[in-house]
Amino acid sequence: MFNTTRWNRRRYNAYAPIYDAVAARLLHEPRQASLRQVTWKSGMRVLLDGAGTGLDLPLLPRDVEVDATDLSAAMIRRAVRRAAGLERDVDCRVMDAEALDYPDDSFDVVVMHFIVAVMPDPARGLAEAYRVLKPGGRLCLLDKFQPDHRPAGTGRRLLNAMTSALATDITRQATPLLDSAGFIIERDTPVMLGSVVRAITATKP
Repeated sequence: MFNTTRWNRRRYNAYAPIYDAVAARLLHEPRQASLRQVTWKSGMRVLLDGAGTGLDLPLLPRDVEVDATDLSAAMIRRAVRRAAGLERDVDCRVMDAEALDYPDDSFDVVVMHFIVAVMPDPARGLAEAYRVLKPGGRLCLLDKFQPDHRPAGTGRRLLNAMTSALATDITRQATPLLDSAGFIIERDTPVMLGSVVRAITATKP
């Protein structure tokens, strides 16, 4: 049986050396736009869930406490180096976003940038984000989504068979996933490629 989690770990370990060269400049503004939708307060505890090489770290306020996790050890090693270069004390760990090793109600903000579209089970990953958020906490979501009002057609589903193996699922719909996890959507802003990439802020009641 094909193990998607193991495949994701292998391919992102392989992508790690070139990830910044491909993604840093291209995705900088969408990341900024996403994080601007959060009202930041000093002392907040923040989880970068699927942190990759830590490209979000320079964009976070310096007076918040940050944990960073990723499935890929190679990605986390680069996040550790980035945190050191920024002189930030960040707890970086290798961890599966679908099985977070944190107690319930641990974080004020969970940031999930470009992870929901690559998770084997996004519903489970969002349920975990919901679990570790404090009541009233915010989910900061940035990813590629199929429009909520229109299911993926045959052509898109066929293309997805290739893109999901190499990079990302292009058929997932944000609102049904967030609703099922229990989140309340506060803001939903197109930030790239028309309305394909969306920055969504949602709250845990």
